[in-house]
Amino acid sequence: MSPLAKYYLGAGIVSILALLIIPSTITWILVIAGLAAPVAAYFMLDESQRRRLRRIRRRQIGR
Repeated sequence: MSPLAKYYLGAGIVSILALLIIPSTITWILVIAGLAAPVAAYFMLDESQRRRLRRIRRRQIGR
């Protein structure tokens, strides 16, 4: 399993545990913010940076 997949798995487990332990609106807001952060970062890129990001393969990201 790649290191990135381990991070995603850990984040998913922490999100589920937070929802089970603290079932409130704040937990839902935190989970949605955690999912929305990469999307917001993508939209903050210039068009040329987005094009370059789409052009490279997934395994090249992080080198």
